[in-house]
Amino acid sequence: MQLFTSQSIGQRQSVVVTAQLQQAIQLLQMGNTDLASFIESQAEENPFLELGARAAQPKGASTARDLTLPSQLRSGEDDWDKLGQLAADPGPSLYAHAAAEVARLGLSPRESMMAEAFLDALEPSGWLGQSLSAIADRLLVDESEVEALLHRLHQVEPAGLFARNLAECLRLQARDQGLLTPAFATLLDNLPMLAQADLRGLCRVCGVSMDDLKAMLRHLRSFNPKPGATFDAAPMPQRAPDLLVTRGPDGWRVDLNRSTLPTVVVREGEARRLSLRRIEANAYVSERLSVARWLSRAVEHRNQTTLKVGAEVVRRQTEFLEHGPSRLRPMVLREVAEAIGVHESTVSRVCSGILIATPQGTFPLKSFFSAALAAREGEGGEAGSAAAIRHRIQKLIAAENPEEPLSDDIIARVIGQEDGIQLARRTVAKYRDQLRIASSVDRRRRAMMTKV
Repeated sequence: MQLFTSQSIGQRQSVVVTAQLQQAIQLLQMGNTDLASFIESQAEENPFLELGARAAQPKGASTARDLTLPSQLRSGEDDWDKLGQLAADPGPSLYAHAAAEVARLGLSPRESMMAEAFLDALEPSGWLGQSLSAIADRLLVDESEVEALLHRLHQVEPAGLFARNLAECLRLQARDQGLLTPAFATLLDNLPMLAQADLRGLCRVCGVSMDDLKAMLRHLRSFNPKPGATFDAAPMPQRAPDLLVTRGPDGWRVDLNRSTLPTVVVREGEARRLSLRRIEANAYVSERLSVARWLSRAVEHRNQTTLKVGAEVVRRQTEFLEHGPSRLRPMVLREVAEAIGVHESTVSRVCSGILIATPQGTFPLKSFFSAALAAREGEGGEAGSAAAIRHRIQKLIAAENPEEPLSDDIIARVIGQEDGIQLARRTVAKYRDQLRIASSVDRRRRAMMTKV
């Protein structure tokens, strides 16, 4: 067999993703806050680039039917920064409180050093997030010494801090209240039986009557299974929305939140000044100025695209704006993409990082996209969205009789009869799990326990 080489000429097409194209794609996925941080980082490296203050309304934004895109909002209407200044003082953190409590124990210098490891291991619940063996290995000491210190730490307030599990957390609180009798200790040793609502079995193992057991359970319900949750309990402030939806005299209007929207300022005058001096760095000046101009155009394009996507979403979800989640319409990315003339992936990227403030609350823009569920055949009903069905399931369960909770089969039947939406039992179960709602069996068991 002979081997030989040859040359041939041909043509082929390929898509080259340049660094600037990658950056443009990333800009579409950024909220206003992330965008401001990105521009600021770029300005630190580029002398012809500045992060401006509030942005003006991007030009060329489209309008649709009863939707208007105003050029201005009234002064102060979107000043989200002032809201943060009105937040109440959340008080000391869990770590600060626990450290102060430990300082009151009068520990030796060695014990105080070891206690730092326990403070670092505290979970937001107030429990220890590491085993004693792991803490001992970190401190290079014997585990028995660590365990002895833990017994002293269990004296801090509130009772239950530094517990290793639920049973120990409840046991510490029972001891603090003088309730830790042998029967109560046995109850805490058999919490799985309590979870199964096996009250007769608990009476037997604890050696008490049903009335005595019910009295113990009333005390048990007064305990806090997560004593650390009372600290750091202030909710994390939600970042300001990127889009604002309000009702105007001509219908719904969408605007970019200019209180957080950054602008790119290109220092053209500085570039001209350096060019007139004909310094040797003209190539650098040209390259940096080109980057600054490109970023300005890219941010403008990002703002226009964001506004167009938001406007189309609002145009399709006006019933949600007026009536709430139960009227959320089915909507997929492709429909919005085709309506505004962009690729489906562009809509997906825009929706991934944008928050939109509406009269019904502030939501991620992607939460308005939901698949359609088929209406019952022959009834001519309109298909419902998965998000609206989840909201319907939540409302049905909230209104149920706790002693006779609705099964998934019954919920599917009710929605089919009242809303004309055909659902399988497993679909209801899936949406219920997504809502973190327990099954009807578990809800019935909880109702039984609350009556004790």
